Amino acid sequence: MEQVERLQAIVWPGSDLDVVPGHIMLTAAHNGGLVLGAFEGETMVGMLFGFVGLYDVPDGPRPKHCSHQMGVLPDARDSGIGFALKRAQWQMVRKQGIDRITWTYDPLMSRNGRLNIGRLGAVCNTYMRSLYGEMRDGLNVGLPSDRFQVDLWVNTHRVERHMSDKPLPILTLAECEAAGVQVLYQVDARADFVRPPTSFDVPGGALLLVEIPPDFLKLKDADFNLARDWRFFSRDVFETCFSAGYLVTDFIFEVTGDRPRSFYILTYGDATL
Repeated sequence: MEQVERLQAIVWPGSDLDVVPGHIMLTAAHNGGLVLGAFEGETMVGMLFGFVGLYDVPDGPRPKHCSHQMGVLPDARDSGIGFALKRAQWQMVRKQGIDRITWTYDPLMSRNGRLNIGRLGAVCNTYMRSLYGEMRDGLNVGLPSDRFQVDLWVNTHRVERHMSDKPLPILTLAECEAAGVQVLYQVDARADFVRPPTSFDVPGGALLLVEIPPDFLKLKDADFNLARDWRFFSRDVFETCFSAGYLVTDFIFEVTGDRPRSFYILTYGDATL
């Protein structure tokens, strides 16, 4: 638990008050929660912490697993550690007989979108404004803490396919174009930092394509006002789409020319669940 505390301080620097204490995690782990670590030798390079919660259905409250934190050391990212931690979490929650895992993340973080939606098979139709209020850590300071709450439906065929050791085919922009996916707005992909447009089309297709910055943290460091513009524009986009009956079901990361680009795929209706 001490290693988990230290890893949190590295991944989310700037505020010791935001580190979950070891005794809290230990208590959760002894009462149905999970604390997982990924190691290289004796060194912890990744961690995951979650606990049992409740959600409401017409028959009354049902248990779910609330996944609170996952972090990987900067030098160990993009090596499959995040997927391995989430897959282990999914396996253990399934053995507990719980059918839903929820967690939150910043929808403008392309790396997290690729993992959570594209790789793990989570879906989302819940946008939460300023969920954590004013955050003090180095990753989040200064911007409204808007978040997606995603759902991983543990026992679905969709999630089982995504959690397989065999990678799924990667969706491409060309395939979206061939399928007639509605592009909700256009950005200048040639710019060093893409800017949000002033408006977007009314969602009406069976599938939607929504572009976000490929590296939001880099954009924020370079131009804070532009990052703030993206926060409020994307808030309007996702709230509009979710209220119209769409949910996020896939993610595309693709290099066009020498420029990386990131897109969410939104699907009308909940048939994919």
